[in-house]
Amino acid sequence: MKLTAPALSLLMLAALAQPALAEPSATDWPNLAAYRDRNAALLAQPASARRVVFMGDSITQGWPLEALRPGFVNRGISGQTTPQMLLRFRADVLALSPRAVVLLAGTNDLAGNTGPATPEMIEGNIASMAELAKAHHVRVVIGALLPAAAYPWAPGVQPAPAIAEINAWLRRYAQREGHAFVDFHTPMADAGQGLRKAYSEDGVHPNAAGYAVMNDLVLAALGRLGEARP
Repeated sequence: MKLTAPALSLLMLAALAQPALAEPSATDWPNLAAYRDRNAALLAQPASARRVVFMGDSITQGWPLEALRPGFVNRGISGQTTPQMLLRFRADVLALSPRAVVLLAGTNDLAGNTGPATPEMIEGNIASMAELAKAHHVRVVIGALLPAAAYPWAPGVQPAPAIAEINAWLRRYAQREGHAFVDFHTPMADAGQGLRKAYSEDGVHPNAAGYAVMNDLVLAALGRLGEARP
């Protein structure tokens, strides 16, 4: 996902408190190097029983999570797709021994960032991450894809129908597997199933008002799991 100026400004504010991420290399397709140093620094600290890791793309990377609640760990990388996240899931989530993980991914797959992807492929990758988390006794929160009527960096793609299909599947999957589901889509969508202008400057990335809505929703979901203690 290529960031627009408003979304970049959010990331720049977040970057004031932490070093920039390492750039991916030709031999590091999932960008395992991006958070390697931060993971090591985090693991050098006393273990936290309140840690929640957020795995995602630029929507997650631009989310000022660390300021929202102590113990929230942001592991979003701009532009990433679900296969890339699956490859770095052990290093950036499981190795940190969190109580819970929040998964918010798939829109870049629909944009074709790393090649063609079907809803079934996206769903399978998210399910694989959830299965890994469950096997390691990590609670899972699955986020619905945010609404989007178009992608500025992928002209011609009309993702709204696929987003609706994936979100319906994610809801069913979460219910079947006992995971929490966060419906970011319904309260943030406009009449055309795009992201409301009040919540975004480019129709894809949330602004401060958009993130405020997401904050309330994710805190409520974590609260239902007993993982949102202040």
